[in-house]
Amino acid sequence: MEYEVVELKEAKVAGYAARTNNSAPDMGAVIGGLWQKFFTEGGYDALPGKVSGKAMGIYTDYENDEHGDYTVMTACVVDGDVPAGFETHVLPAGKYAKFIVRGNMVTAVGEFWQKLWEMKLDRTYVFDFEEYQNADLENCEIHIYIGIRG
Repeated sequence: MEYEVVELKEAKVAGYAARTNNSAPDMGAVIGGLWQKFFTEGGYDALPGKVSGKAMGIYTDYENDEHGDYTVMTACVVDGDVPAGFETHVLPAGKYAKFIVRGNMVTAVGEFWQKLWEMKLDRTYVFDFEEYQNADLENCEIHIYIGIRG
């Protein structure tokens, strides 16, 4: 898979979070439930100070690597105070491998992660995220950033 190395600045993200791991039988339900809560229960609309308004799927607080527990978030980059009920994290400044994925919002992302786990990429396992460029379920463009060393 092709990618470019980009340098990102620190940013604050806010949204909803949960712990899971890739082996958990309910992982899909946990992640899907966060997206459901974020968009249908008013989370996205109630979140003030959205910088770009682009929804993000975030993976952070890794126990070790893709085999351990991690925190998953549905969030946006924000500026300013965040109301009660939302969790915040810091998107760390640093180097990221940026991938561009196009296709079905759910299946294209799932296929991407399967391929990524087979790559020899020197990952940090600190903060990775998907940034959804549009909301077209069948023809979505997703920018995926994977924290890398160096």
